[in-house]
Amino acid sequence: MTRAEKLLRELIALPSVNPAFLPPGHPHAGEKRVGDFLAATMGKAGLEVEFQKVLPGRSNLIARLLPSGRVRRRVLLAPHLDTVNAEESQFSPRVRNGRMFGRGACDTKGSVAAMVSALCDMAEHGPHLKETELTFAGLVDEENGQEGSRALVKSGMRADLGIVGEPTSLRLATAHKGSMWLKLETRGKAAHGAQPELGKNAVHAMASVVDWLETDYARLLRKRTHALLGSATVSVGAISGGTQANIVPDECSILVDRRTLPGEEEPQVKRELARLLRKCGFSATIESHKNASCLPLETNPKLPLVSQLLSVLGQKGPAGVKFFCDASVLSRGGIPSVVFGPGDIAYAHTPNEWIPIKELNHATALLAKFLLSLEPNRL
Repeated sequence: MTRAEKLLRELIALPSVNPAFLPPGHPHAGEKRVGDFLAATMGKAGLEVEFQKVLPGRSNLIARLLPSGRVRRRVLLAPHLDTVNAEESQFSPRVRNGRMFGRGACDTKGSVAAMVSALCDMAEHGPHLKETELTFAGLVDEENGQEGSRALVKSGMRADLGIVGEPTSLRLATAHKGSMWLKLETRGKAAHGAQPELGKNAVHAMASVVDWLETDYARLLRKRTHALLGSATVSVGAISGGTQANIVPDECSILVDRRTLPGEEEPQVKRELARLLRKCGFSATIESHKNASCLPLETNPKLPLVSQLLSVLGQKGPAGVKFFCDASVLSRGGIPSVVFGPGDIAYAHTPNEWIPIKELNHATALLAKFLLSLEPNRL
């Protein structure tokens, strides 16, 4: 069993479910168990370790492998430590047919294991880089509000390249979609169900809005495309309205997931949607349903370190991913960032989340190869 395999088994067995998905005080909540375990592991290997408080009881883990000389550049490895919720059995790692199963196996404890293994091997066995600082940031709260990455950039962390660990099947992605959650509301007039003509049905009004969003608006968005990401999308995920059958409902609301492309900003999207709704004769209010939207990512693949990483991976051109992650937060905070890691996003958040063990080990080797290539004269 390789170092990365052993580490991933230990990480899966340490629940680190985002508290947003659990009742208060749940024993599986929070990233602290994983953070403490990794701090001990990386400290023992010789890395400088510290915690950065983000939220009550939740801290980013920062570990540094310092160069022997003056720091002239920094490469940041930034996976997240939290997961979505799972059944109890998913916290017991299982290996079958070359696959490791368990919550977080690919999203993103596989990336954590690969990155930490590569760094610890360098710290213990060398060679040590002369001018490049390697920094690991195990981030909290990616699955909910991205507060970990927001706190990291707010603290003044800067790097010449950020590699955000996410399941990309070992493809380097320089672009990802953004996500806006919007709440739309229609208003009506309550009346007795025996005389509905005396009221104004807000659910009926919203039904027309939902149909328009999922048809005409969706078709409009399909015409906007990005070379790596495809088209922008819209999806109505929840609806709520009325109180009981014999009362004409006077209000109805829906929650909408709007996936954005590079160049689309939240104020612009909301203004356009409001204008189109008015044009179609709909009366609905629009407000954001997240404290902060996750914005799209687009990093120039011709940046020297990005180009170098593509070369190490043997990848002719960059990829794009449709999910959002911490990369855009880091990038907008001044750290040019890309997305890379073992595992397939199709199996993340599923009851049988898994990662190919061969891919986990290959990710570790590729990351180590890239880190060593940062100063070729040290090889």
